[in-house]
Amino acid sequence: MTRQINVGGVLLGGGAPVRIQSMTTTHTADAEATLMQIGRLAEAGCEIVRVAVRGEEDARALRAVKERSPLPVVADIHFSARLAVLAVENGADKIRINPGNIGGEEKVKLVADCVRAHGIPVRVGANTGSIEREYFEKYGRSARALVESALAGVRLLEKYGVRDIAVSVKASSVPLTVEAYELLASRTDCPLHVGVTEAGTRESGIVKSAVGIGALLLRGIGDTIRVSLTDDPVEEVYAAKRILRACGLEKEFADVISCPTCGRCEWESMRLAQEVERLAFGAKVRRKIAVMGCAVNGPGEAKDCDLGIAGGRENCVIFRKGEIVRTVPREEAEAVFLQEVRACLEGREE
Repeated sequence: MTRQINVGGVLLGGGAPVRIQSMTTTHTADAEATLMQIGRLAEAGCEIVRVAVRGEEDARALRAVKERSPLPVVADIHFSARLAVLAVENGADKIRINPGNIGGEEKVKLVADCVRAHGIPVRVGANTGSIEREYFEKYGRSARALVESALAGVRLLEKYGVRDIAVSVKASSVPLTVEAYELLASRTDCPLHVGVTEAGTRESGIVKSAVGIGALLLRGIGDTIRVSLTDDPVEEVYAAKRILRACGLEKEFADVISCPTCGRCEWESMRLAQEVERLAFGAKVRRKIAVMGCAVNGPGEAKDCDLGIAGGRENCVIFRKGEIVRTVPREEAEAVFLQEVRACLEGREE
């Protein structure tokens, strides 16, 4: 159990749901473009958004962004205590810093005094590219070095009265990431921001993130997640939702199962499964829907499903809770089943 912090009205840690984060790719100084992207992220299911603060123009634009953002806004700052203070004064709900590169203890104290006065939390982030020299020389590029580096930052902020702190220790290596977070979880009660950094493009990045984030969530480690992809940030949110669902941490959603198909399949089940998943993805209703290729993987294997279909050479059967309720010609199966799916998602039966 971690301590709880409040990020612009969204609670992290202390038994709160695991929160989905992403980061904008716009120049924050372009408030309109940034707000447009934040709107898309919110619509996709993002709960907290981070923006880059590279200079004074970005920091001052936070005020306009914050006034209209549907999500809490986290300011991402490196190398400048002055920018961190300016971001806080312009309405950031949280800041992300690495105390080791902010300019020394006096600069950290300056930032700590500011966030404490405004009552906002801080995320201390360490990754394999920002391990403090002392710990790198002592432990090398390792989980121990990541954790010691991050906790040194936490201790420094706590020294100056900041207690609302989230921590991250990311690596591009999945095994190293998992090892570091397991060690970190044993050493602190701060809420943990979990992710695999520099995970890559959509295909490889989703696999690495699912393995790393999923492994930690299944151990009860992680209070907020970000899937880092070289892609549209909306794709990060979709991937994060799928990871939470696969780990059993999101309850109200429509789960679509489908068999992998094989030589026994004699109808176009793959295309139908993709269309059903597209229809069901955004549904806020607890349902389980099956698209099965043949009788072998049909009603029996999907007995717990609210709705399902299995195909044959001439006909397809539609079933509910393992019981066949309808037989339709194969050529009509897709249209009929999609109609059934829409009704199921709306809580009615055709």
